[in-house]
Amino acid sequence: MKALKLLSLSSVMLVAPGLAQAQTDPDVGVGQVLVELNCSRCHATGLTGASPHSMAPPFRTLGERYPMDALEEAFASGHITSAHPDMPDFTATPDQIGAIIAYIASIQAQ
Repeated sequence: MKALKLLSLSSVMLVAPGLAQAQTDPDVGVGQVLVELNCSRCHATGLTGASPHSMAPPFRTLGERYPMDALEEAFASGHITSAHPDMPDFTATPDQIGAIIAYIASIQAQ
């Protein structure tokens, strides 16, 4: 059921207006859906806005703190170091991790 929900949401995200990046790279669109579903409760997951949780960095600034390959490795090993101690555990498949990293990389502040 969760996979079906993810597929439905990713389909919506791929055709939503204003998501040109997601339309050109399906991994980016899937990653966006995953972070919005799992991370947006605490983190700002888009190009603008503050994080709802004061200790959770906006995803568009993660590249300032971590190289993307190190972030991918941390996700894969399950060792995400958190600045906020109440961060929930998050487990993702390798394909999901790739999509999340593709999305995070696509929104990094220049």
